[in-house]
Amino acid sequence: MANSQRTSEPINLVHQDEFWKSHVKVVKDLAEVWPNKWGFLTETYNEYEKESMKLAEAARKVELPHHLAARPSTPPEKYVQVGPSPPVPQTSQAVIGWRSSHSHLQLEKYNTVHHGRRSFMKELGWPLGSCN
Repeated sequence: MANSQRTSEPINLVHQDEFWKSHVKVVKDLAEVWPNKWGFLTETYNEYEKESMKLAEAARKVELPHHLAARPSTPPEKYVQVGPSPPVPQTSQAVIGWRSSHSHLQLEKYNTVHHGRRSFMKELGWPLGSCN
């Protein structure tokens, strides 16, 4: 109840109690009326459950062909080889950029990245400071 957390206005506990009682009464009355009004849904749900259990049993009995069966996972050690890193050179930067000096340790394995080198403004022929 959001009203009980306000400190600027006085709290009327009797009214809050009455609101709560009426809320509980409405919920209780609706719980009594629900089976007469919506009880057919429980029968439909039970029928659905029985049908889904039958389908699940049928699905378990069906054997997959060998080419569709799940293969055991290959451990990563078979296809990923991680060698020891070369020693860190003694430079003024110490650690920053030392891997980029070795071609086999660079992040760009296949080619350099050219994404983001073009300017939308230049393609349209607009001056670079026209949009801020």
